[in-house]
Amino acid sequence: MSGFSADWLRLREPFDHAAREAAQAELGPIAMPHDADAPLQVIDLGCGTGSNLRWLAPRLGGVQHWQVFDHDAALLAAWPEALREWAAREGHAVGLHGDELRIEGEGFAATVQRRPVDLATALHTLPWTGTDLVCASALIDLVGADWLAALVAHCAAARAAVLLSLNVDGRLEWSKPTEGDAQVAALFAQHQRRDKGFGPALGPEAPARTAQCLAAAGYRVRQARSDWLASGHLQESLIDGMARAATEQSPSARESLEGWRQRRRALCERTTLRIGHLELLGRFDRAP
Repeated sequence: MSGFSADWLRLREPFDHAAREAAQAELGPIAMPHDADAPLQVIDLGCGTGSNLRWLAPRLGGVQHWQVFDHDAALLAAWPEALREWAAREGHAVGLHGDELRIEGEGFAATVQRRPVDLATALHTLPWTGTDLVCASALIDLVGADWLAALVAHCAAARAAVLLSLNVDGRLEWSKPTEGDAQVAALFAQHQRRDKGFGPALGPEAPARTAQCLAAAGYRVRQARSDWLASGHLQESLIDGMARAATEQSPSARESLEGWRQRRRALCERTTLRIGHLELLGRFDRAP
């Protein structure tokens, strides 16, 4: 699986959270029914440094137990510092007890166990039984159709709710067009479908394919737009990343793509970039 640096995850987190906040009214309540005498059991896939928990745990409320999985040990090791910075801003308390993180906040309390795992090959080894909620952020567009089908099958067998966030849907909208936008968008879309370790990636097809898989497994599915509106350093980073991906896809176009990158960089202070994302929430209507 392709790696993501802690710096990149830190840069995007405020935009991720703003996008999810905007989607919340359309998506509807996310509180999860579960046994009131036991913690809500949550699995977080491709957890990075904990952005998903930082947004979701206060909104879920109550007592929670998170088991979080990522292939990158360095990102898992960054959790305590990242949580302490967040807790200091938000007025929460964070403690480390052995390998377990404990978070106390207004209206919620969570324990966290971090586990390194290669999700591409070891999905079946996760502790699915008894899980109430499976969540992932910015993951599903990286995976292939077979992996997605296996994920949905595991979730459905556990009758777990599913919250899949920030899934790209192919929309790229610049506030001010410039030469080369269409070329870069086409090459970038092709690059998104490359194999990231999970088989040929679904890329922008991921939200529709995921909704279909969930519905076929008996889930009631809700969707909401959670678009990025990128500006400043995030927009600069995205321009560089899109140009790099487009060049990997078409090395012969390197010169024209570099020209596009420079033009876009020069416009950054006067433009924004909307990148389309969708939230997907799947639940079962009732127990069998």
